[in-house]
Amino acid sequence: MILSARTLVSLVLLFNITSCTSIPQGVEPVKGFELSRYLGTWYEVARLDHSFERGLEQVTARYSLDDNGDVVVENKGFDSVDREWSSAEGKAKFVGSENTGHLKVSFFGPFYSSYVISHLKESSTDGQEAYQTAYVIGYETDYVWMLSRTPAVTKAEKQDFIRHVEALGVDADELIWVQHPSR
Repeated sequence: MILSARTLVSLVLLFNITSCTSIPQGVEPVKGFELSRYLGTWYEVARLDHSFERGLEQVTARYSLDDNGDVVVENKGFDSVDREWSSAEGKAKFVGSENTGHLKVSFFGPFYSSYVISHLKESSTDGQEAYQTAYVIGYETDYVWMLSRTPAVTKAEKQDFIRHVEALGVDADELIWVQHPSR
């Protein structure tokens, strides 16, 4: 079978778009996920370096619902070189079941990327309060984040995150520990 150039390009684009919403090998999204407990403001505690957040400090992500019930994502960070705030607004959708922590996020039109919540820590055992800590993995383990409801976490929480990402093959020495002002 001979494929035309247009068909080949279409297949490559389809593969790339699909693979950007896949789950990396060894990553397991959380089950029993409740979006209502995830909504609100999160502080980025740690991440790997990538171009769209390079040089940003005081990074936060706010998740809310719009009038249609769609998830709105607002990311904000302070550029320490340019001395100005940078922000981006996007949207998130579940890839499969709404009880599984696997979403796809878009900041650029129809292009989505995987957002896999691989760990959640609750503040209480009754399961009613907001989640307190989240580990997020992208479509590859080159994209990892530790999020918290507070700008600072304990040394033990940092060590738990390091163990989690190292088990995925991430070099923890490459992690950026995001700076937030003291309160």
